[in-house]
Formats: sequence, structure tokens, C-alpha cells
Amino acid sequence: MEMKNILIIVLPIVTAILSSYLTYYFAIKSKKNEAITRFKEEKYSNLIIALQGFIGSTVSSETKRRFFEEQYKSWLYSSDEVVESINELVKLLIDENGDTPNPERGRKIIGTIILKMRKDLLGKTKLDYKDFRYTDVIR
Repeated sequence: MEMKNILIIVLPIVTAILSSYLTYYFAIKSKKNEAITRFKEEKYSNLIIALQGFIGSTVSSETKRRFFEEQYKSWLYSSDEVVESINELVKLLIDENGDTPNPERGRKIIGTIILKMRKDLLGKTKLDYKDFRYTDVIR
């Protein structure tokens, strides 16, 4: 009988403490993941904007320089797949040695970079690299 009374008192206290800890743990984990996602969205956005320095009439050495600055920083937060796809672009530029790369290969590589960023942020997607279209703004 005495053990039953102790359990009646102790069990609710232990349950309350355990549930409080679990609630706190999952809330902190959720906030951390949310902050990481917001950070990546901002950084990926900067990379995408800087990618314009390689495309169409927006080609600019200043924008390219900004892209490479962002690309170096991306090693700290990007998924392996994003880093690998950006490295493909860098390899293409090195292989072309300053010449204009094959437009189809360039579109594929840039579309793949965007797709990998999207997958890193959203987890999965049904889109393909061909679905990303860059529209060149004409004055």
C-alpha cells in the first residue's frame, strides 16, 4: 500500500518533468532548424542573383566576382550536392578559358545548381533543371 501511494505522488511529477524537457528540446530543435533554413534561403538568394553575371546581357565581371565571394562562403553552409554543382560551373568556366561556354551546357549546369539549392531547402522537388529559366531583361 505504501509503494502505491509513493507511485501516485512520484509518477505525475516525473511525467511532468519529462514532458517539459521533451517539449523544450523539440521547440529548441525546431527554432534552430528554422533559423538555419532562413539563413540558407538568404545565402542561396545571393548566389542566384550573382549567377546572373554569367548569363546573357547581364554578364558582368563585378557580379562574377560577387558570385565567387559567395561561392567561397557557401562551403560553410551548403549541402554537398550544392557544392558539387557549383564546382561543375567553375570547371566549365576553367575549361572554356574565358570563351563563351556552350549555352545548353551552361543552362544545364546553372539549372542544376538552382535545383540542388531547392532540394537542400525543401527536401524534395518534382522539378528538373530544365524548369529553371533565366529571362534576360532587355532595356
